[in-house]
Amino acid sequence: MRRGGGARKRAVPDGAARLGPLDGDIVSEVEGLFSKVRTYRRPPGAEWTLPDASVVLTDAPEPHPPLQQLKLSLNEVKNLLSDKDLDAWHQHTCSTHRAGTVTARLRAAAGAELCTQAWAKFYEVLATFPVLPQRALRAGELNSVHLCEAPGAFISALNHFLKTNVPHCDWSWVANTLNPYHEANGRGRAVADDRLIAHTLPWWFFGSDNTGDITLQKHLLQLQGFAGHMRRVDLVTADGSFDCQGDPGQQEALVAPLQLCEAVCALLLLGPGGSLVLKMFTLLEHSSVCLLYLLACCFRSLRVFKPATSKPGNSEVYLVCSRYHARDAARPLLSKLLRLYGPDMTRGGAVALFPRRCVPDSFLRQHEDVCRFFHDLQVATIRQNLALYGRVGPEERDWLQRLRDSTAHFYTERFQVQPLPRKHWLCRGGGASLTAAVGGARAWAPHRNQVGSFNQRKQLEGQRWWRRLAQGPYGELVEGHRHVPDGRGCLLSGPPDQYDLNAWFVLAGAALQKVCSSPFCDQGLLSLLNMALEERRTGVVPRTGVVPPAEDTVCAYCANEPADLVLTEFCSRDDVTSCLVLGGPALWGAPTSSPPPPPWLQFSPEPHPAVTDGSALHDASPAYQRELLRSVLSSLPRIPEGGALVVPVSSAFTRVTAGVVLSLHLCFGSISFCCPSPGPPAVLLCAGHAPAPPGLLGLLEAVLAEMGRLEREGGGQVLQFAPVEDLLKGALPVFLNTLNAAVARRRLHLLLQEREGGA
Repeated sequence: MRRGGGARKRAVPDGAARLGPLDGDIVSEVEGLFSKVRTYRRPPGAEWTLPDASVVLTDAPEPHPPLQQLKLSLNEVKNLLSDKDLDAWHQHTCSTHRAGTVTARLRAAAGAELCTQAWAKFYEVLATFPVLPQRALRAGELNSVHLCEAPGAFISALNHFLKTNVPHCDWSWVANTLNPYHEANGRGRAVADDRLIAHTLPWWFFGSDNTGDITLQKHLLQLQGFAGHMRRVDLVTADGSFDCQGDPGQQEALVAPLQLCEAVCALLLLGPGGSLVLKMFTLLEHSSVCLLYLLACCFRSLRVFKPATSKPGNSEVYLVCSRYHARDAARPLLSKLLRLYGPDMTRGGAVALFPRRCVPDSFLRQHEDVCRFFHDLQVATIRQNLALYGRVGPEERDWLQRLRDSTAHFYTERFQVQPLPRKHWLCRGGGASLTAAVGGARAWAPHRNQVGSFNQRKQLEGQRWWRRLAQGPYGELVEGHRHVPDGRGCLLSGPPDQYDLNAWFVLAGAALQKVCSSPFCDQGLLSLLNMALEERRTGVVPRTGVVPPAEDTVCAYCANEPADLVLTEFCSRDDVTSCLVLGGPALWGAPTSSPPPPPWLQFSPEPHPAVTDGSALHDASPAYQRELLRSVLSSLPRIPEGGALVVPVSSAFTRVTAGVVLSLHLCFGSISFCCPSPGPPAVLLCAGHAPAPPGLLGLLEAVLAEMGRLEREGGGQVLQFAPVEDLLKGALPVFLNTLNAAVARRRLHLLLQEREGGA
C-alpha cells in the first residue's frame, strides 16, 4: 500500500506540448496547491502537557492580539465582497478555482461514488497523511466513526481508498449527522442531500430523539453504545458546520461549540494510536487556540492542512491528528467535559476551555505562524479573484483552463486514484433517495435560495415576509398560483406491491414544536411560509395595523373552484361509483353547483381534522395526526371494492402524514389531489379501492394505539411508522413534494391577499 502522498513526480496535463514556455510556471503553481500544510512540533521536555481538570471551563477567554489583528485584516478583505452578487461571485470563483475540474476527472476516470468536493478533499487527506493506523491495516481490520457526515462523501472516499489500496481490509463504519428527515432540523444546519444516507440507514446514528444532534450529552453516550461492536475505533472524522452567510466574519466563533463537541466525542471514542480529521474555520479565536492545544497534547502529530481541492478563498482548513496517545492522561479532563457536555459548554463563549496561562508561549508562537500562513494564502486568493472579477479575457481564460487541466491531471497522477467497479460502491443499485426522487418535482423551484449580494441579503433580513417574497426567488412561483391550477396532472397510480410491511415500525421521539424543514418540500418555500404565519400570528401587518381577516378568505384572483364543485366533478368520473367523504357537509360547504352531487356520495358522520391551527406546526400536531389516522383507518373497511375516498388534509410535511398517504396508496388504484378555493388546504381524491394488504390495518391500529399512549403519558410523539426508504420509493416523494408546494404557495397567496386587504 502507498503511504503519504503516493507518486511525487512533476506531473503535467495531457497535451502539455501546447503549454509552451509556461510549463514550468504552471507546474510550480500546481505543486504549491498541494503543499498547504503546517505542522506543530512539540519542544523537548514536558512543556506541552494537559492542564489540570480543575481549570477546565472556569476562566473567561483572553483574545490574543496578534491573532485578532489577523482576524481584522481578513475581515477587511472579506468586506470587499459585500456588494458582490452571490451567484455571479460563486460562478467567478468556481471558474478561477484551480482544482475545480478534479471531481469531474475523478468521476470519469475512476468511477468515484458520490464524488463531491468533500470526496476529493478527504481522499487527498488519506493519500497524503498516515491517518489510517498501520497497526489496523496490518491486522486487516479498520473501524471508523464519521461525525456530522452528511451527505457521506468522506465515507465514500474512504471506501474507494480502501477497496483500491487495501482490498482485503475488513472495514466497519458508523456515521452521525443531523437527520435530514427530521422535521425539527432546519436546513441552515442539516444537509438535505441523502444520496448515501437513504441507502445505508442502518449505519447512521440519529439518537433517541431521532434528531441526530451530536451536541446533546445523551447522544454522545448513546453513540458509544452504537459503535460498541467495534473492538477499537481507529479513525474519527468530523466535518461539521452550518450556514454562516448571515455573519461570515464570525464564522469561527459561531461554529466553535460544535467543533468542541466533535473533538470531545472523538477523544472519548478513539482507541490508542487512532486518528482524527476535524474541519475548522480560521484558528484565530481563543476557543481555537485551546482546542488545538488540547489536540496537540493528545496526539503525537498535529497538522493543519488546506487541501488543494478546498476552494482557496474560503477559511476552511482540516486538522489532521495522528497517533492518539493520551487517552489515560486525558481521562480526568474528559470526565469533566463529559459532565458539562452540550452545545453551551462554554456558556456562549463566556468561559474558555483553558485559561490563557495554561497555553505555553512556545505553542502560541507556532500557532501564530500557522495562522499567518493560511491568512496570507486566503487574502491573496480573494484579492486575485477581485482583480479578475469581470476582467477575464481570452488570455486569462486560457491560462486558467490550462491551470485547471494541470491540477486535475496532477491530482490523479500524484494520488494514483484507481477505478472502482460499481459492484464495490456502498450504493450498488437503484433505490430510494429523496435527492434524486424529487429532483424533477423541484423544477419550478429556484436553484439557489441565497441570492443577491451580502449587503442586499442583510437588508432583506429586516424586511417583512411579503417584501422578502417580492424581492426573493419565490415571488413568481406564488403569483403563478393565480394561473396554474394546483394538482392537475399529478397522479399516484397503484396500488404498488414492492413494500414489505414487516419492516414497518413505530419510531417515537420528542414532540415537535415546529416544522422547520420537511423531507417533502422545498426548504426556502417552507421557511417563507413559516415566517408569514408567525407574523400573522403576532398581528404584524403594514401601515394600518389592522389584524388580517381569516385565512380561508376566498382569493378573488384564483379560479373559483369551491370544495363542493371538486366533489361533484370527482364523483362524475366514470371510475367512481361510490364515494365516502371524510368531514361533514359543513366542511365542504352547501351544494351550490349544478348538477348536484350524485346520490352515491356519502359524508362520514365522524369529525375530521381538516385544518390545523394555521401555525408553523402544520400537520405535525399530534392531535391532528391521530385524528387523521383514526378517520382514515375507520373509513377503509366501509368502502366497497372499487369505491372512492376523499380525504381533506392540511399538508403532508411530516413523515407521519406521508405514511398515511402511503397507506392510502397501498389501498387505491389512483390518488390525485387538488386545492379547493374555498375549502380545505388540500384534498386527496382516492379512486379504485382494493383490499388493504394483509397486516396493514392491524399495523395502523398499533400506530394509533401508540399515539394514544404517548398522548396520555406526555412522553413524546410518533415521528414515523413507514420506513424512510419506503417513503422515498417510486412516485410518492414527487407527489408529496408537489402537494406541499401547492399548499404552501396557495397559503402564501391567500396571506398576500389578506395583507392587501388589511392595508
